[in-house]
Amino acid sequence: MPRTSSSNSQRQWLLGGAALVVATGVGFGIAKLTTPKPAPTEAAAEAPAAAHGADTLTMGPERIQASGVGLETVLAGGLASEVVAQATVEAEPTGQAVLTARAAGAVAQITKRLGDPVRAGETLALVSSREAAQISADRSVAGAKVDLARRMMAREKRLYEQKVSPRQDYEAAMAELATAEAEARRASTAAGAAAVSNDGRYVAVTSPINGRVTAMAASLGAYVQPETELFRVSDPARIQVDAAVTANDARRIAPGDRAIVETSGGETRAAVVRAVTPGVSEETRSATVVLTLTDGPGALQLGQLVRARITSRQSTSAGIVVPEDAVQVIEGRDAVFVRTTTGFRVQPVSVSQRSGGRAVILQGLKGGETLAVKNAFLLKAELGKSAEED
Repeated sequence: MPRTSSSNSQRQWLLGGAALVVATGVGFGIAKLTTPKPAPTEAAAEAPAAAHGADTLTMGPERIQASGVGLETVLAGGLASEVVAQATVEAEPTGQAVLTARAAGAVAQITKRLGDPVRAGETLALVSSREAAQISADRSVAGAKVDLARRMMAREKRLYEQKVSPRQDYEAAMAELATAEAEARRASTAAGAAAVSNDGRYVAVTSPINGRVTAMAASLGAYVQPETELFRVSDPARIQVDAAVTANDARRIAPGDRAIVETSGGETRAAVVRAVTPGVSEETRSATVVLTLTDGPGALQLGQLVRARITSRQSTSAGIVVPEDAVQVIEGRDAVFVRTTTGFRVQPVSVSQRSGGRAVILQGLKGGETLAVKNAFLLKAELGKSAEED
């Protein structure tokens, strides 16, 4: 009997444990079904914004420059509005100086070489000249006459005040002083114009502008005549672009028209028409359009051959002309990369025609916007890479 009672107790304990396990499982399932789902997290709520960002690229100016992506601000006007011409980078009238010897003599000293920087008023060479000695002597004699005239006038003034000499002598002394001072000013001006040294031995060759030595004809010991060109100094920051156009195109262009200057390497600079010559050259049979760079010279160099694309405001041609390489096919549609404050955005466009490496955009782009026109395919590749990572 005691064994039976113990067996019954064990059976009751096992049944009670099983019931507890079943009750616990059922309670957990009910709690799981009845517990409300958590609200979407902030990251999940921002998922659509991240998808929208697939049409943008974040890229700073340093990275843009390092990748070789070229930018251009587009102008309104179709192909019929655009005049394409060969052009040359020239110095502005105030951006170049021809330096000559102001007197005949031998080149005694050269202080600057080709390519050296020069400051306004700086001496590039000294010319030993007899004329310099004569000019210096005239200056000294004129100065001595002024000193003498001043002493004579002071003497006559005292005598006149003492009523020893008449007023006419005092007035004559004043006239002599005025004449001497005028002669001294003339001699000093002549010496300054010839840049004669203080000792009267040399004539200095000085630059009137800041810049660099772009041409040099001076040789040490060479005898030079007055007005012989010895150096040429140019300021690389003061340049202009002279474009050669036909007479018909010249009639379509007016001051204020916008232009783009292109180098053979693909760099572009914005410009504006400053002037158009009223006639054509007898040698080239072309008119000259003078362009002023509006965003600085960049890497343009004097004498460099470039291409100018001038947009005439007189034409009513619709659309915006861009380099054909600027248009990329993204997800089966034509698009361009428009510059933003943080990088680029993909802008779908409608292209009407393509000709000579140019494309006319009818819709999707506005004049004045800046877009990638060189190596735009790199941005397309970067966009695809970002999409794969997402």
